[in-house]
Amino acid sequence: MNEINIKKWETKNLVILLIIAGFIGLGTGLYDTVFGNYLKEVYDVTTTQRGFIEGPRELPGLLCLFIISALAFWGDIRIALFSQVLSVIGIAVLGLFTPPFAVMLIFLFLMSAGQHIYMPLSDSIFIALNPDKSTIGKKMGQYKSLYTAFTLVAAIIAFFGFRYGLLSFSTKIKWVFIISAVAFAAAALLFYLLLSRRNEKIVEKKFHLKLDKDYKFYYILASVHGAQKQVMLVFGPWVLIKILQKQADTIALLTIIGAFIGIFFLRALGKWIDRFGIRKLLYADALSFIGVYFLYGLIAWGLNTSFLPLVGWPVVLVSFMFVLDRISMNMGMVRVLYLKSIAKKQEDITAALSTGISLDHFITIFFAALAGIVWDKFGPQYVFFSTALLSFINVYIAGKVKIPEASAEES
Repeated sequence: MNEINIKKWETKNLVILLIIAGFIGLGTGLYDTVFGNYLKEVYDVTTTQRGFIEGPRELPGLLCLFIISALAFWGDIRIALFSQVLSVIGIAVLGLFTPPFAVMLIFLFLMSAGQHIYMPLSDSIFIALNPDKSTIGKKMGQYKSLYTAFTLVAAIIAFFGFRYGLLSFSTKIKWVFIISAVAFAAAALLFYLLLSRRNEKIVEKKFHLKLDKDYKFYYILASVHGAQKQVMLVFGPWVLIKILQKQADTIALLTIIGAFIGIFFLRALGKWIDRFGIRKLLYADALSFIGVYFLYGLIAWGLNTSFLPLVGWPVVLVSFMFVLDRISMNMGMVRVLYLKSIAKKQEDITAALSTGISLDHFITIFFAALAGIVWDKFGPQYVFFSTALLSFINVYIAGKVKIPEASAEES
């Protein structure tokens, strides 16, 4: 196959992958937007229970490296197809039934397993399929912004659905989860189509379970991200849900705003990476987390001690911090491209991403349980302040990383 035909082949595969990203963004967006309210309204969980629920929800992330290593002989595309099937099963059961709490955790585990198995595959498949390596930042920014655009669509569906009673957690069938399951099923079918095209470069990829010291800084960044992510996904929204008693439509509306801004932010971020380089963006990533979580802690302290009222401008301020936090999480793309810049070979990207996700989730499970106890015993502000302090590790790593000259020139 000559060079022109190879590029056309890769381009067609990339288009399929972009459509897949849209469906997965829709399915994930519906689930993520309302999950906290689902737990509160259907199972009336406490803050401590909310923290411990992150155990079964995040355990698949901890096991990610082991699962992908065991299935490596399948290749990335088959594993990605398998991940979507798991997501369909898990979320469909939660949509069709209201199982006892313990049973719910089992299917939550399956749903989460599908999501977490796909996480490292998404980036490694995209990098393998992208024919133009010189503008990888810009291309990945577009790829991520498309995903974010469909999470925006999901949030709009959730907002209008819950605001006007079209969707509800009080009905026998949770239609929001059924729609999510259909989106994941569509992604699975498209992965089957991509598999049938059999681009050997990305299908037959194998790697071994190991920690590579050459990627140590990436592993540290991924580990710290485990704590940061829990604040964004769990405890940030919990300020609105638990303290301010906001419903699913409010969370959905704020997610809409965050996703809308995120579409343009990700495109700009990709260009900034190509223009300013990875190191400077790693510094920006670190400082954004420190600022966001320090301010979040101050606000949470004021609300929890009644120093700030539970209505009016403090609610607007919390909502602003929620949106800002969502936007700052998009900076994760910088870590992926840092890894790509130092990877010794293509196979190492999937392996290192999987290892990073496992380390991320080891911290996630521990931090979520501990943070839930700290919130109940001492106050929510300490959850945010501790995460802000932990984020200084990102600043240290940004100063230590060395970007290979070739990658720096590309950036």
